[in-house]
Amino acid sequence: MVVSLLLGLSAGGVWWWKQRLASETPATVAAEPQATAPVAQGPVDTGAAAAIPSAPTAAAAPSNDPLKAAGLSRAVIRIEGPLETAVTAAAGPEVGPALAQVVTRTLVWWVDVPGDIRRGDTLDVLYEVRPNEEPLVYAVRFTSNKTGQTHKTYRFQAEGDRNPRYYLPSGEELELRLENSPLDDYEQVTSLLRDGRRHKGVDFKTPVGTPVKAPFTGIVRRKNWSFRFNGNCIELEEVGGKHRRALFLHMDELPRTLKVGDRIAAGAVLGRSGNSGRSFAPHLHYQLEAGDERVLDPYESHRTYRRSLAATQRAAFEAEMRRQDALLGTTVAGG
Repeated sequence: MVVSLLLGLSAGGVWWWKQRLASETPATVAAEPQATAPVAQGPVDTGAAAAIPSAPTAAAAPSNDPLKAAGLSRAVIRIEGPLETAVTAAAGPEVGPALAQVVTRTLVWWVDVPGDIRRGDTLDVLYEVRPNEEPLVYAVRFTSNKTGQTHKTYRFQAEGDRNPRYYLPSGEELELRLENSPLDDYEQVTSLLRDGRRHKGVDFKTPVGTPVKAPFTGIVRRKNWSFRFNGNCIELEEVGGKHRRALFLHMDELPRTLKVGDRIAAGAVLGRSGNSGRSFAPHLHYQLEAGDERVLDPYESHRTYRRSLAATQRAAFEAEMRRQDALLGTTVAGG
């Protein structure tokens, strides 16, 4: 029981705990039919990577339903109220709340959530239900009355890449990346300042042991304060320039050689990402503050860019995109 509880928390509890600590510190739908404005619940950390499961090859009777054969589910949603309410009506109470949080991680790259979610928006989601883990989303198709566009993204792992990523039909990654990022690579951004949850930092889902780098040249001002909540942590104050401060929380054990007062060059490795403190899934919390302690959005403070698939990977991606589109089907949300 304890292990199951902890695993469940790891799939969807990081943000909940952070909000709870900060205080001491929404529809019609169906799993193939309909769904529910303007209020969406925020995303949560984690979401593991995998390729779309193939039809069973063991001695199981073949299914005429391609979704069942692939081990996937489809939610077809018309939003008429809170996003979480709509997704839960489509996917069921056991899966819906977590699925809404995972889906929101893709929507925030197109619109503000919940502010830009409108009544009549439609949402189609291809996902896998996993025991004791949050749902794994493969494809999202979102028709927005705010933008007047249909937005699409697909999960794909390029050959040689450590992590799968979400890609736009153009072959560009869905997520923006930061120049001078504290991480060279990670699986997914699971929290943003602009996702409606009043979170103070950006959370990067990444395995324990991922190198964490200094985004600028700075002086180590603090380490391992409020350990129960922050875990292994570092505060780095920028030398010159904008005098920003960068906070890195939930890291793995810090190098014994790292001392308060040390000068760290931009790009130098500070330590490794972890899962320490009040964290229930491996990730790095990266927070930027101005000299007057105003919280800064790293996606506004850093320059940003999008990576694109290599030309050699385009054929494989387009084949995978066609397969996911076939499984996603034609939207019937709203009839």
